[in-house]
Amino acid sequence: QLVESGGGLVLAGGSLRLSCTASGFITDDFAIGWFRQAPGKGREGVSYINRHDDSIYYADSVKGRFTISSDNAKNTVYLQMNALKPEAAGVYFCAPDAFRRGPARTMPRYGFEYWGRGTQVAVSA
Repeated sequence: QLVESGGGLVLAGGSLRLSCTASGFITDDFAIGWFRQAPGKGREGVSYINRHDDSIYYADSVKGRFTISSDNAKNTVYLQMNALKPEAAGVYFCAPDAFRRGPARTMPRYGFEYWGRGTQVAVSA
C-alpha cells in the first residue's frame, strides 16, 4: 500500500512537507517517484529517489525549492516543498518504480503502475 499525506492550503511562498508511506510488497528496495496532477492535466514527474544509491532527480521547475528524502526504517519518502508557487497546486501522488535502475538522472517514463490516492496541495497567491 501507499499512503500520501501532508497536503493542504498554503500561501504562495510557504512550505509543505508531503509524506509517502509504503507497506506490504513495496519495500525500501523500491525507488519512489513523486508526481503532480494539476486540474485538467496529466501527471507530471516532480522528483525521484533511488533508495539504493540515494541518487535523486528533480524537475527543473522545482530544483532548489523541493527536497526529496527517504527514511528507510519507516519506509517513508518525504517531499519538502519550499517557496511554493501557485502553479504547484494539484494532487500529489507517489509511486514505486517497478524496475531497478542505475543512478537517477531523469524521471523514468515507465514502471510506475501502483498509485496511492494522492494528497491535495493548494497554493493561494
